[in-house]
Amino acid sequence: MFAVIRTGGKQYRVTPNAVLKVEKLAGEPGATITFTDVLAVGSDAGVTIGAPIVAGAEVTATVIAQDRLDKVIIFKKRRRQNSRRKNGHRQHVTVLRIANITAA
Repeated sequence: MFAVIRTGGKQYRVTPNAVLKVEKLAGEPGATITFTDVLAVGSDAGVTIGAPIVAGAEVTATVIAQDRLDKVIIFKKRRRQNSRRKNGHRQHVTVLRIANITAA
């Protein structure tokens, strides 16, 4: 069984027990988060596509950790101007383990 959920402006294909990193969500490690923004649900019987979401479907997940991704280097240079700027950025993410997919 799988589902396609939308969170943080992105879409993720998830299966039970899958671990994924999403944009930062509020919640301490061990907390449960429910996603009701389910765009599609698939199983052995077939695939149900929402218009735009599948009514009554939800995905529950457990927060494993609040983490940060690897550093991304931003380097700007203006040629022949002796002008350079270097910055770094680490995006905050929430690590989730998908617990259950419920299709109504």
